[in-house]
Amino acid sequence: MIEEIKNIVKESVDLKQSVIQNKDLLQDIERAVIIMLDAFKKNHTVWFCGNGGSAADAQHIAAELSGRFYFDRAPLPAEAMHVNTSYLTAVANDYSYDEIYARYLRGVGKEGDVLVGISTSGNSENIIKAQKVAQDKGIKIISFTGATGGKMKEASDCLLNVPSTVTPRIQEVHIMLGHIICEQVEKSLFKR
Repeated sequence: MIEEIKNIVKESVDLKQSVIQNKDLLQDIERAVIIMLDAFKKNHTVWFCGNGGSAADAQHIAAELSGRFYFDRAPLPAEAMHVNTSYLTAVANDYSYDEIYARYLRGVGKEGDVLVGISTSGNSENIIKAQKVAQDKGIKIISFTGATGGKMKEASDCLLNVPSTVTPRIQEVHIMLGHIICEQVEKSLFKR
């Protein structure tokens, strides 16, 4: 078992090394920071969505922005769209689970906002439908995905496609990228 544990850690480290060497991905991370900074400077909201572990990551990153990351500062308007379970279960029941994010964004999203969709496959239908609403409303789209970007790639203004097809490794890098973005946003907007 110890060897298996070492191999899992090595897989994670190797994937993070590949991120360091991927100039395109590094530029896309910087672009994601710039997109969020532009929205926050203009008092717009960054909306996050995902399913399962990616929903947890969406909520985690939104909390780092709306709460604090490294130091005490003003909160930023960032929200994970799945945190209202009454809304989520009502819309999933009355319409379809595929509609949960699109319907929410249709109600609260405004031109100049940002939608961050997180999906290891890039093929989550509820996020793809939300992306279509975002496009219609003039909302910028950042997508965190795995290697191919899946169907989410097509609508993305900024694609952070982690070069892997292994779900747990992709999720580990997604949260790392989220932390990098939070740190850069916080550092750019606030003096310590």
